[in-house]
Formats: sequence, structure tokens, C-alpha cells
Amino acid sequence: MKREIIQTLDGSTTIHIPEWKESYHSKHGAIQEANHVFIKNGLSLFEGKAIAIMEIGFGTGLNAFITYLESSKLGQTINYVGVEAFPVSKEELTAMNYVAELEVPEQQSVFDLMHQSVWGEQCNIDSHFKLTKRKQFFDDIVDQDCYDLIYFDAFGYHVQPELWSTEIFRKMYASLKDNGVLVTYAARGVVKRSMLEVGFTVEKLAGPPGKREMFRATKKI
Repeated sequence: MKREIIQTLDGSTTIHIPEWKESYHSKHGAIQEANHVFIKNGLSLFEGKAIAIMEIGFGTGLNAFITYLESSKLGQTINYVGVEAFPVSKEELTAMNYVAELEVPEQQSVFDLMHQSVWGEQCNIDSHFKLTKRKQFFDDIVDQDCYDLIYFDAFGYHVQPELWSTEIFRKMYASLKDNGVLVTYAARGVVKRSMLEVGFTVEKLAGPPGKREMFRATKKI
């Protein structure tokens, strides 16, 4: 399928798939969406703690990069696992302008290292942030009680409903530690029903720019 680089409304770039009418991040602002959904409503809940995070849909690495930047401010030690079935190309990554838009030119080497690190091997990004990228289909995930936080950032339900199934959320529930949290930009009723079916407690929160609502699900024990 054809893929193109577009600029979102906050100035940051993303990858767009015209055939699907779907983008890796919100057209209303890639960086704004990442900060609102995954940092404000996810990462910030664990201030001052050592935590493990799994991202479903590593993609351009934006969520991982912003998490790295914010974890220093929040006094966190992060073990980050990014799952991606179809890695982004080097050419597409070169076109991403996150370092410039976030105004952190001194962190360019970190963004580069995240993408140069070997798939399947843990990389020490620095003393407080470890990254492992896994080239894996989401339905092949078999982790048990491993993560404090999951960023669920798969393509939208309208193009890949199978990624939002009860079976997938059962795997997410099993992957989380007790009282672990999953955050996602989605807010469809069918998604909520799948989350509830596997045992999650689900909150509906205000969404990022351009989206009215989002979900946060907790594995409450």
C-alpha cells in the first residue's frame, strides 16, 4: 500500500496510508495526541517509580521518545517494550521531525539509537531507560504479569477490527501486573465491551485534540 509523510496540525509529522484513510498518529497533532493519551493519562500515574511499559504499535517511535523525555522529569526508571509487526523504513524515520518540534536537538542521538537498536535485543538508552523492540504480531503476545502500563496504539478499529478483539484484550489483561493500566485513544462501544468482558475496569476520559473521548482500562485486583 502507498504510504506518504504528512504534517499534522501541531506541526509534527506522521505516516499516512491513503487507501485506508488512516495515519500512524492523529492528523490533529501527533505530538499532542501522544502527550495527552499516553503521558498525561498513563505515564504520569507512575511518577517516581520504576515501571515496565509495553507499546502495541511501536511505529515511528514517537511514544517511546516522548516517554524517555518525560520519564526524566517524572523521576522514573523505565523498561520499555515496543511491539511492531511491520517496522517503519529508514527513509520514513528520517522524515519524522519530532526532535525539532519538541525542541530537544541534544536528544537526536537518543531518537536515532532507538531506531538503530537491534530488534529482539534489549538496548540501554541510558541509565534510566531500557528499550526492547519486538517484531511480532499482536496475537502472538504471550507475556504474563509483566507490565505496569500498556500503550495500546494499534491502527483504528475501522481498518483493523481484529486488533481490537476480545482475544487481543485478553492477552493485554494477562500481560499486565495487578492494578496495571492500559491507555488508548479509542472510545468505541465495541472496544469497551471487549475490555469489560476480559475483566478490565474501564474509564472514559476526555480525548486529545480532535477527539472527544478516550479509554483507560485498569486490571483491578
